Order: sequence, then structure tokens, then C-alpha cells
Amino acid sequence: MTKHHSPLAHSAYHDLLASLRDEAVSDIRGTPTRTERNGRVYWYDSYRVGSDVKKAYIGEDSEPLRARLDRIESLREDREQRRRNRSRLIRLLRAEGFLGVDAATGSLLNALAMGGVFRLGGTIVGTQAFRLYEGELGVRFTFDQTAQTQDIDIASFERLSIALEDEVPEPLAKVFKDFSFEATPSLDQHKTWRWKQTRNEMLVEFLTPSFSEAEDLRPLPALGVHAQSLHYLNYLLAEPIHAAVTYRDGVLVQIPRPERFAIHKLIVADRRLEGADGLKSIKDRLQAAFLIETLAADRPGDLQDAIEDALSRGKRWHARIAASVDRMPSIKGYFDGYL
Repeated sequence: MTKHHSPLAHSAYHDLLASLRDEAVSDIRGTPTRTERNGRVYWYDSYRVGSDVKKAYIGEDSEPLRARLDRIESLREDREQRRRNRSRLIRLLRAEGFLGVDAATGSLLNALAMGGVFRLGGTIVGTQAFRLYEGELGVRFTFDQTAQTQDIDIASFERLSIALEDEVPEPLAKVFKDFSFEATPSLDQHKTWRWKQTRNEMLVEFLTPSFSEAEDLRPLPALGVHAQSLHYLNYLLAEPIHAAVTYRDGVLVQIPRPERFAIHKLIVADRRLEGADGLKSIKDRLQAAFLIETLAADRPGDLQDAIEDALSRGKRWHARIAASVDRMPSIKGYFDGYL
């Protein structure tokens, strides 16, 4: 049975998240500008540098974002008070037993956030994202579920990276160098998609959905890196959500929706068996089962929509999900009528 944090802790987390969203808007230097492109609406920060007009991406149009833009002046005035309040909220969360992240991971995620990675479409996936559902869902993890991984996987759509017409202000290679990371060689020396820290085993990888038969390296212009393309990743990255990392006074990042993460893990678990990666496949199924059982109780509609979406995408999707569910008696009942 899933154990939850107290209502006080869950409320504190969402207050922290709201404050970090406010902070992102208060960083705007110039005038918020609305831009429509390919049927979607985006907001940019338009400001002058000498005689040139620069534009920095803020985010895709939404009611919450518009509401924050409407009160941008008051948000700029209250920044120090908000920072102190976030520090207080994080102390409260730690006292309530929130696991958070270790200092090394927190400092790197903070640097990547400051460098614009998550603002420009980067989404944390993998176990680091799973850990962040602690706050989103208000759940308590066991030790086995949260065994710390040294990997940080960041994914983004190639098409979004091109469409934004913005890029990180400082090359990520320099950010990684400041943290003692070195580029890991790939078959094409001009296409770097992973970095490894020299003083330990921490590895950062960039991923992107594959829309062809090949799973090759693709560019992410907004982030100035290449990424390993993978099938099925487009489903995971649809409609990502913000999350708060409880490091210092908080770090705003982006993660997949928990229901999509859970169903995607079923697909990945089956794929891993083809590569004889049994241990990771077991870990994937454990994470999927935990989220599915939690969501079935707390957000059944979201889980149902995610299942139906995945199964509607074709026979291969159906077969992989069915293969994992067959190995997981504890969740079979949630798929009655679907498989």
C-alpha cells in the first residue's frame, strides 16, 4: 500500500513549486511578447542590447503563465521575500522526511536550470524524474525504489528545439567542464551527447524521440548538443510538468507526467529484455507498478487516458505493454478490458 506524506508537506511542496514559477517570470528583463508559430502560441522576453532587440523564450501559452505575466511588476518587487519563504518551505519538507536529491546532483541541476536547459524544453527522465514524483504525488518512497543513480537523462524534441529560435546563453560544454565533466567519445567526434564526471561515475545523457526506423544522433539546437534518438520517447515527453528540486532555495525543472512515465516504463522494460539488461528491466517494472497503483487510487482518469493513448499507437506498442503486464500480476487488474 502506498504511503503518503502529510497534507502539510504536500501543500508545502506545491507552494514551493508555485513560488519557483513566479520566480521564473520575475527574471524577465524586457517586455513579454506573444508569438504564434505553427498553430501554437509562445511567449518571449523582448529586450534591447544596444541597438539590437533580443528575444529569450519564456514558455508556451497557458492561463497560469498569462496570469503571472499580468502581475510581473509585483513579482519583481517580492523576490527576496519569496526566496526566504522557499528556504523555509524546503526546511519544512526535510523535517517531514522528503528525500530530495544529494548535493552533487542538486548543484548540477541548478547550474543546468540557470543555463536555460529546462526553460528551453529539456525534460528530466529516468530515475531522477521518478524521485521527483515524491512531491508531485505526495508519496513516500522506500529505499529500494529510490536507490540513487549517478545518471541524469535529459530529453527534448528536436523539432521544438528548432522551433523555439532561442538557445542556451552559455555552451553546455563549459557548464559541464566547471563540474569536472568530460565529453564521452561517440562514433562521430563532432556529435557529443553524453558527458561523464571525472571524479565519480555521474553521467549526463541527452535523448530525443526517433521518428524513423533508425535510432541515431540528432541535433538539439536550443541546447547546443546532440542527442541519442529513441523510439517511444515522443509519448513520454508529451505535456511535461514542472517539478521543484529541494536544493538550496529550490530549483525549477521539467519532468514527464507521472502517468506517461509509468506506461513508458512498461515499454522500456520489455525493450531492455532484448538487450539482456534484466536488472534494469526489473527496476523499470517496479517503478511502473508503484506509479500505476498510486495513480489508480489518486488519479484514475489520468491513468486511463495514458493507457488508452499508448495502446492507440499501434501493434508494437500494444505488444510491449502486454508483455510487461504479463510479468506483473499486481497490476494486471488495472488493464482489464485493454489487453
